Amino acid sequence: MAIVGIDLGTSNSVASVWTESGPELITNALGESLTPSAVSIADDGIVLVGRAAADRLISHPERSVASFKRWMGSTNSTNLAGKTWRAEELSALVLKTLKEDVEAKLGEEIVEAVISVPAYFNDPQRKATLDAAKLAGLKVERLINEPTAAALAHGLEAAGEGRFLILDLGGGTFDVSLLHKYENVMEIRASAGDSMLGGNDFRDVIVEFLVKRHDLNATTLSAIERARLLREAEMLKFNLTEQSEVAYDFALGQTNCAGELTRTEFETAAAPLLRRMRAPIEGAVRDARVDPGKIDQIVLVGGATRMPLVRSLVTRLFGRFPLVHARPDHAISLGAAVQAGLKHRRGALNEIIMTDVCPFTLGTAVLDTRAPDGAILSPIIERNAVVPISRENHYRTASNRQTRVDIDVLQGENMRPSQNVLIGKVSVAVPPAPAGAESVAVRFTYDINGALEVEVKVTSTGLLERKVFRNQSNLSDAELDKSFAALASIKLAPRDQQQNRSLIARAERLYAEALGPAREHIAQLLLQFETALNDQTNHDLDALRSAFAETLKQFERTVF
Repeated sequence: MAIVGIDLGTSNSVASVWTESGPELITNALGESLTPSAVSIADDGIVLVGRAAADRLISHPERSVASFKRWMGSTNSTNLAGKTWRAEELSALVLKTLKEDVEAKLGEEIVEAVISVPAYFNDPQRKATLDAAKLAGLKVERLINEPTAAALAHGLEAAGEGRFLILDLGGGTFDVSLLHKYENVMEIRASAGDSMLGGNDFRDVIVEFLVKRHDLNATTLSAIERARLLREAEMLKFNLTEQSEVAYDFALGQTNCAGELTRTEFETAAAPLLRRMRAPIEGAVRDARVDPGKIDQIVLVGGATRMPLVRSLVTRLFGRFPLVHARPDHAISLGAAVQAGLKHRRGALNEIIMTDVCPFTLGTAVLDTRAPDGAILSPIIERNAVVPISRENHYRTASNRQTRVDIDVLQGENMRPSQNVLIGKVSVAVPPAPAGAESVAVRFTYDINGALEVEVKVTSTGLLERKVFRNQSNLSDAELDKSFAALASIKLAPRDQQQNRSLIARAERLYAEALGPAREHIAQLLLQFETALNDQTNHDLDALRSAFAETLKQFERTVF
């Protein structure tokens, strides 16, 4: 049975499987390898996922949502068609759609998956991803860090050995990984990143630029106008990849926004984001203890790395041009498929050994009267330690006649315990004695699947308390059952209807963007298409769809 590799992205999601000839991308019902991570509720209650949902962000913004990956592990939610949706549930719909695409391609049921997550996703965010997979009917064999997946894909493709620095800038996250490939070993030396920095933030820079230039009041824009502004900014960002100057002309209510935006203006406005990118790049190289001059290749993956300003930043930092991955949008999914193949030791992967690192520091809180809140973080396993790893520290009691020692299991890089993520607690009884007389040995053992075993042993009595923290669901069984039941009642658009619904959503988006005679024209085209679809005597639906798609393409070229 195949294990699918999934890149669950902020902007787009991708599925791949391992074959005897290497990782293979899976196309969706529209024949596309990229499925937009967007969800929309149609007027008939059918749930649309992907391209159709992305187009409905413009025409039906109150019933559509995207970029929900950034909410993973938080309490954020949104209301669509009278129902409240959490990020896990929305992500589950995307995963379920990808699962159906793989099953349609392979002709077999898929129940296992390797899913990528940003390297800097913390414990709650990783558990939320597992919740989404469970709700989609998938058993997660492993969560793989996105830069690790990209490094796997590149390392397998690269003919030679050496050190590769992988920079992955997607729609919502930025990750860095340094890979050392030698003698069939692919060793991740360091990972770093920013889970709140991506291509969408560069788009938002253009939004802010346009708002300021045209004196817009962003708070008074309607949902459709805000969606239109985001789309125009995204198109400007895309066009500035190929052109040094682009023109724009669109209306928001009574305001006509027209002008030109230069690449220089964009790069100046985006300078703070570029400064944020530098920190994880420099941090990963520093943690790996590698001379930057001895890095053999600097590889860019992720759709947002197409922006010239990203390449310019890397060139300035390292004094040479980076290599743009041949398939920047697909590298992470392909790497996840490689990891799936590694699990079963299939074909060409039989001799390859893969190592990874712990992306966050793991430690506990200890009392320190010098600290403002009375405690500081005591690291036990520091970030970028190669896993599996086991480390032990010793601690003494802090007060007279203390009867218990409570170990807070923390994840993060902040000196103040309260600013890190609390994974859990382990408590052990100690004999009452003067402060400092009793001690405990605290051992953290972290494995390649993200499981953390914590052992606390009392030195004087030998009493041992042990607890294992695994990548497990955030939700209780009751909450999972409730979400399962809710999602089971939801009807996803059947695969054989997705092309029709996608074309209709595209036409509705064009109608929302157009004005005057152009709007009337697209309305007539849409009505004609829907009438033809309902005509029982029309048996050549493929030709009908192809003709309508071509008409919409011509309309976009001539009107926009």
